[in-house]
Amino acid sequence: MRRLLQPLERFARLEAAGGIALLVATLIALLWASSPWSSTYHALWHTPITLGWSSWLSHQSLQFWINDGLMTIFFLLVGLEIRREMHDGALATVRLAALPLIAAAGGVMMPAVIFLALNDDPLLRHAWAVPTATDIAFAVGVLTLLGKRVPVQLRVLLLAIAIIDDIAAILIIAMFYTSGLKLLGLLIAACGIVLVFAMQRLGIGSPLAYALPGIIVWSGMLHAGVHPSLAGVALGLLTPVVPSRARAGLLAAAAGALRESAKRLRHDRDARALPPPVKRFKFAQREMLPPLLRVETALHPWVAFGIVPLFALANAGVDLRGVGDALQASASLTLGIALGLVLGKPIGIALATWLSLKLRLAALAEGIDARGVLLIGCLGGIGFTMSIFIANLAFTSPELLSASKLAVLMGSACAAVIGLALGRTLLLRRASCIQDGC
Repeated sequence: MRRLLQPLERFARLEAAGGIALLVATLIALLWASSPWSSTYHALWHTPITLGWSSWLSHQSLQFWINDGLMTIFFLLVGLEIRREMHDGALATVRLAALPLIAAAGGVMMPAVIFLALNDDPLLRHAWAVPTATDIAFAVGVLTLLGKRVPVQLRVLLLAIAIIDDIAAILIIAMFYTSGLKLLGLLIAACGIVLVFAMQRLGIGSPLAYALPGIIVWSGMLHAGVHPSLAGVALGLLTPVVPSRARAGLLAAAAGALRESAKRLRHDRDARALPPPVKRFKFAQREMLPPLLRVETALHPWVAFGIVPLFALANAGVDLRGVGDALQASASLTLGIALGLVLGKPIGIALATWLSLKLRLAALAEGIDARGVLLIGCLGGIGFTMSIFIANLAFTSPELLSASKLAVLMGSACAAVIGLALGRTLLLRRASCIQDGC
């Protein structure tokens, strides 16, 4: 059990801190886009940038390179998290995965049903998936605000549901927001994936070496008409979860480096004699870690404190001075997204959990009750990053896109406030119950 919880606890701490950075970036974007200097906000993100070489030049806006380029690294991290949890985490067995899988399914379906019930316009219905997503960083950040009294099992369940939500979002993007597939692009992407397998067979363990096949897969998916961020997911799922070198040989190399260090110190107290064996020891120490853990550890701070806040800064800028007009122009769209997040998520997660318990398909972990499940449902309504990402795929109209973003922000904020209030009430009752010995 401890082996399962340690990576999740480390992940939760980083996500919580990243949630604060995400919130700050969102506030800056809103204030900037609503200020007299709003034109500079939009001009910045539409600045054309050319990347590539020779005949492979690509001329795109700065916002494109953030949304379709840097966010691929975010999706790579998502793929790594899914792979880790499927190997030895909360999704490793059917017994462990049953409850979060069923709960997440309810949390995806109910918001979609509410949205579709309120929107009969085919154009607006294209955004049905916007309220189905959960932002792990924000959700974990809000749960962290409740303090250390929150049961660990509750954190594990929230993370497991959020990760399955990410899987659902990836499948939705691949199936419903991809059109006009081009065979040549798919072949290019397939070549990149074959190259990854070949490099793994050759024992190439350096993560940087896989940048080239990663770029090939990304370019192939872009040319195929598939959202290129899915290249990150594919590469994440292909990352090995066991060390690429024999552990016995690495342990022997590390022991040899330590013996040499001790020998050098006996003959020479000068610390300048130590770098060669210390370098070999660090190499052996690094190579003993699974490639997945090495890449995830290296990327997580960059994604949490750089890429995701930058995405929010580039996409959350809604002019609040035009809120009334936006709400009036597309009231059903705004209402569908907001209610999908605030009501659809908790109702869907709670109802699906209740059905799974009644049908004996799953069981609640010790320390989690009905109120805890409802709390997780409320926090699941914090859609933000992934919801805005899907909204960008659903609409090209600036008016509809702004209305969608506004609805996501309002719905996520309401879900966070409700989650905090419910969480504090739950914890107070729990503390009172423990004190009274009930």
